[in-house]
Amino acid sequence: MDRSRSIKRIIRLALSLAALAMLNGCSTTRNEKPIREADYPRTIRVACIGDSITYDFGIKDRGRDSYPAQLGALLGWKWEVRNFGVNGATALKHGTRPYIDQPAYREALAFEPHFVVIKLGTNDTNPKSWPAHKSDFYHDYFEIVRSFSRLKSRPRIYLCLPVPLFRDRGKEYDTDKILTGEVIPEIQEVAADHKLPVIDLYTPFEGKSDLFPDGVHPDAKGARIMALQVYAKVSGKNLNYVEPSK
Repeated sequence: MDRSRSIKRIIRLALSLAALAMLNGCSTTRNEKPIREADYPRTIRVACIGDSITYDFGIKDRGRDSYPAQLGALLGWKWEVRNFGVNGATALKHGTRPYIDQPAYREALAFEPHFVVIKLGTNDTNPKSWPAHKSDFYHDYFEIVRSFSRLKSRPRIYLCLPVPLFRDRGKEYDTDKILTGEVIPEIQEVAADHKLPVIDLYTPFEGKSDLFPDGVHPDAKGARIMALQVYAKVSGKNLNYVEPSK
């Protein structure tokens, strides 16, 4: 390990130690346990944080077919799932559209969720964000995590590995290679350092490029798969895939 990576690792460990008390005093065991509705006397609030893939750009009926909407339908009447996705959002503060600068970010915090599902990192791979600012990704991503951990609602926080990027595969600037080789490992490191559960949204889509009309954004069927993955992690239950009704 070279000197710069050693220094970077030391800084990260220091941040981890300072943040352990903030992240709800949670243990990995607690975070990984399925949610029991009986533990919540009132409506259970879920905030879906992310970019255009959470917003569900390109889906005609977002109110029904977006992944947060389908997740809400799966979870049932006691849950209120809100979509705080922002088209083009980056985790990087110096990215092309920093999530923390968006109204949706402030609205999500004001929502005081009990659970937070974060799916960022896709837009950070773009050539105007990643090469110049990639060393800031861990810190900037964790700052978003930490801002939710400080809420009075003491939410449980789930980190998502982004869906694949099919559009640029094989090109000179291959965003999927950056995603798998650099961005996803950073997200996994944040999760490991801070004992946060991970939802893998990448693996279920391998070989399913047909669900990505533009090579980036899943269609309604893809959003259904995302919703099922999140549902399984939150509830501890697995459901068979059923295509969205027409």
